[in-house]
Amino acid sequence: MTMCDPAGLDLEAYLERIGYTGDREPTPAVLKAVHLAHATHIPFENLDILLGRPIRLDVPSLEAKLVRGGRGGYCFEQNLLFAAALDSLGFPVQRLAARVRAGARRILPRNHMLLLASAGGATWLADVGFGAEGPLGPVPFGTGEEVRQGAWTYRVVPGEEPGLWGLQSKGSADWTDLYVFSLEPQEQIDYEVVSYYTSTHPDSPFVRTLTAQRASPEERRILRGRELFLDRGTTVKSRTIADDDDLLAVLKEKFGLRFPAGTRFRSALPE
Repeated sequence: MTMCDPAGLDLEAYLERIGYTGDREPTPAVLKAVHLAHATHIPFENLDILLGRPIRLDVPSLEAKLVRGGRGGYCFEQNLLFAAALDSLGFPVQRLAARVRAGARRILPRNHMLLLASAGGATWLADVGFGAEGPLGPVPFGTGEEVRQGAWTYRVVPGEEPGLWGLQSKGSADWTDLYVFSLEPQEQIDYEVVSYYTSTHPDSPFVRTLTAQRASPEERRILRGRELFLDRGTTVKSRTIADDDDLLAVLKEKFGLRFPAGTRFRSALPE
């Protein structure tokens, strides 16, 4: 199985989906603008898993779902689509994998996808697929430079072991490890295998709990099961979803995700 072919992506449709109308030269400014546009327009979500639908990672399927279908997806879907777009725009891109640290109580498999993109003689961590806690724009790689994005600050630092790197974030508290990764290149089949585990294994949180997430520089919106959180960095508001119809309304109003009346997600609203 070959890596995603950018020739299979309708770049015009993708840029329209994310509301981007700017320059297309492979510069740091364009990388930052396209990253921000993607991260704020295409929500993170696992709803197909809870509808019993398979997750497809080829570019035509990603385009049909995330671009033309107005949907979101999780890390493999988001970052494979983003990588194809960056390829089409002329950015050199490396596809990598990470172990998530945020909220982890044990060592997890390398089940998160991220990118390294080159622009302006520098290398940047690019990741539109970590959900609302992830960066809205690229983060400098190899320099330790801190970048402020809304109420949150990010940096990439060397890991505890040689050859490892970590993405960290800082809000009102101390630095938090989001994930650690190496520079070992990943192939499409690597993502296919891990995505299958993530979307089908009964212990996977993506199988057990509904989530939809969307971020802007001002606010992180996070829906997990029955709870909706609105995080502005200094304040967090939450409310409980009343019923299935309320869930569909919240998905539409807060995340731009539209489903027919009567749609029900398994395991989403446990009794």
